[in-house]
Amino acid sequence: MATSLKHNLTSAYFNAANKLYPKKARRRIVAYVESYDDVAFWRTLLAEFETDEYYFQVMLPSATSLAKGKKMVLMNTLNTTELGKSLIACVDSDYDFLLQGKTSVSHKINSSPYIFQTYAYAIENFHCYAESLHEVCVQATLNDRMLIDFPAFLKRYSQIVYPLFLWNVWFYRQRDTYTFPMYDFHTYTSLREINLRYPEKSLESLQQRVNQKLAELKKKFPHNINQVNGLQAEFKELGLVPETTYLYMQGHHVMDNVVMKLLIPVCTVLRREREQEIKRLAEHNEQFRNELTCYQNSQVNVEIMLKKNVAYKRLFHYDWLRQDISEYLEEGRNKQKS
Repeated sequence: MATSLKHNLTSAYFNAANKLYPKKARRRIVAYVESYDDVAFWRTLLAEFETDEYYFQVMLPSATSLAKGKKMVLMNTLNTTELGKSLIACVDSDYDFLLQGKTSVSHKINSSPYIFQTYAYAIENFHCYAESLHEVCVQATLNDRMLIDFPAFLKRYSQIVYPLFLWNVWFYRQRDTYTFPMYDFHTYTSLREINLRYPEKSLESLQQRVNQKLAELKKKFPHNINQVNGLQAEFKELGLVPETTYLYMQGHHVMDNVVMKLLIPVCTVLRREREQEIKRLAEHNEQFRNELTCYQNSQVNVEIMLKKNVAYKRLFHYDWLRQDISEYLEEGRNKQKS
């Protein structure tokens, strides 16, 4: 009886162990990305599609150097027969999605079924998804009180900067990066001091700066006003309407000069409230110190939490990406069958 039981246990062990090694090796699909910061985003997306037949390996574009970036990704993928078979490229759209083939790079990215783009300007825009920012603050401070309506604020922010954004992209479509360069656009669209009691004041100041620059551009280029306004209908088909402008602006600018300008003061107040609550409820100094230490050790830097934010999966751009990956894999399956 003991020998039989031992034999059964041994057989069960080896059967379980053998399942760790599939009989048929899975096909590897390499996904080149631009930088270290991009690895987690694309891994999160591509992991949804892995099966017993294939898996993805997210990598930087060069195995022989530390060279990174969009140019390196495209250079290392466009001139190889492996593109589409066992290799794909995953890049930030930047302005290339909005340029719609007006430049050679934009044409390559928008026409290739094996180059996947964010549609929003960059991964940072996903992390800054307005509907998720309250959750970011809660995770960073462990305080669930809402101090500001982030979706409403960023909606109004986007509406204000939208007309100026159209001018900026229009110049880039003309391959003119000097008349109204992106860094100039950023100086007019950065948020200044935020007063949490009156957040609308920062938007009023923003509106004044934007209006000033708009008047200047219209005065200098009166014959181009209709062309610039004509972009609105085309961009609407690409998901860009006045309320979503922040998703198509440079990601680092939105994160550093807009969203973080909101999150830092909000989290400062939320932490102060929690600490005051601990002090009020503590029965003696020792309990206060212990509870305060426990709370402080549980906090997370809000910038780190923002970069780890994955609530962007609710964004329509992410659904577009899912659809692209699905179509690519379906095409591969059909080729194998034929």
